[in-house]
Amino acid sequence: MPAPGLLLSPLLTEHRIPHAFTTRTGGISSAPFDSLNFGNPMDLPHTQPRDPVSNINENFRLVLAAIGAPAREVVEVYQVHGNTARIFRAAEPSRERRSALPHEPPDDVFDFKADALITDDPTRTLAVRVADCCPILLATPDGSIVAAIHAGWRGVASNILRSAISAMHELAPHPELLAAIGPCIGPTQFEVGPEVVDQFHRSFGHRNHIRPHTNPAAAAQGKAFIHMQSALREQLETLGLNRIDTIEACTASDPSRFFSHRRDKGVTGRMIGIIGPK
Repeated sequence: MPAPGLLLSPLLTEHRIPHAFTTRTGGISSAPFDSLNFGNPMDLPHTQPRDPVSNINENFRLVLAAIGAPAREVVEVYQVHGNTARIFRAAEPSRERRSALPHEPPDDVFDFKADALITDDPTRTLAVRVADCCPILLATPDGSIVAAIHAGWRGVASNILRSAISAMHELAPHPELLAAIGPCIGPTQFEVGPEVVDQFHRSFGHRNHIRPHTNPAAAAQGKAFIHMQSALREQLETLGLNRIDTIEACTASDPSRFFSHRRDKGVTGRMIGIIGPK
């Protein structure tokens, strides 16, 4: 059986908190999802066969075993690029029961819509799916409360981190939190248009999270490059965190290690950031 390719935070590892940022290696899925895949993007072409759910479940099993949480439930949400945080306590359901909406398959159980998950339930792990967006993992130093956050540029601009930290403090106020920022599309690859540049200027001012475009024609159109990891680090520091790991890797620049929605034009798999209470 393959060993999953995982990236670990030295800070969270020091505190013995089960966690990982996955790469694309060491799973069982076939191309173009090879091989440690955790999702089928909704915008895959109809002609592209989906990765079987059995493969995704086995990939989860491999990762849970590798981080020392083999019997735990994995909690996920329907990620919407917003700033909603959802708390999952031991007595609360992982999914919601409701009637299907017109665009949804017939069912009566659905994932909650959110982009940050928080729990103090040691029988669970929390996972967010990414393929250029940034996964962030948070924990109290004793590992009793943890959070997994999905942040694209909209999540950064709307400060999803503030929502997540506020939700963690609802469970128990802590003077200190630990943070790990995972791999995402980097500042040499994340080209954005003027509307995103304007939003980042409103959120951060003229800081170096916005990098000038190297192509004069693109620069004349108002395009630039965004450094999401540095923007997220600033937000964490502004929110009072000073123990922060950043795993500096660009998903779009390294096809051997990472899925990338932008590089692969949507025909690609999903990685996860995963964490559970100690």
